[in-house]
Amino acid sequence: MSEKSERNGNGKSGNGKSGKDALRTYRGKRHFGRTAEPSGEHAARDGDEPAARDGAGEAADDEPSFVVQIHDASTMHFDFRLEVDGVLKSWSVPKGPSTDPQDKRLAIPTEDHPLDYRDYEGVIPEGEYGGGTVMVWDRGTYRPTSHDKQHRPVPFAQALEMGHATFDLHGEKLRGQYALTRFHGREEQDASSGGSAKPTWLLVRTGHHSGGGTPDPRRARSARSGRTLRQIAEQG
Repeated sequence: MSEKSERNGNGKSGNGKSGKDALRTYRGKRHFGRTAEPSGEHAARDGDEPAARDGAGEAADDEPSFVVQIHDASTMHFDFRLEVDGVLKSWSVPKGPSTDPQDKRLAIPTEDHPLDYRDYEGVIPEGEYGGGTVMVWDRGTYRPTSHDKQHRPVPFAQALEMGHATFDLHGEKLRGQYALTRFHGREEQDASSGGSAKPTWLLVRTGHHSGGGTPDPRRARSARSGRTLRQIAEQG
């Protein structure tokens, strides 16, 4: 496998569904004349994908991006998003990511989001899907680290499909080794899709404890603007 094709399979665009097809569910849930959330149409039409950032906010062309957003909607939760094949694969993490390897955090898959959603911060109007305040809590890049039994690298999209993916986060707040693992035998009801059951995943810190524990969303500040949830809600 060439370096380019392996990198594409590990996160960058190049494999799987096109961005337009992958975002059909995302777009179907939103009225873009009422919400300022990005539609992803510009990137899908022009192929103009925003550059990934490293933990210091600099562009990092060789690593895919990630973002963690706090979403103060009907229930407060964190949204964990990884760039994979031209979209942001997304999970709702009710308690947020932890830096303690003993904390196994529930992660429920949600619809793919466009890449430019990683910069979205603001207020989704009441009555719209996901109405509430959104903060960019952390952002940066990640390095896929999944391997098969012969210790050969496994493309990241394939690792997710198989139900276990490992990666190093290089964020402003989250740094180090993490894993996403599908939890067989348990499903969560998803109100956004008519109560249908969705597979449960676990988001776990797999490296050494780096301190910090669980973030407090009410006291958190944005990695993008430095604002609190209250300030974002007041200022839009």
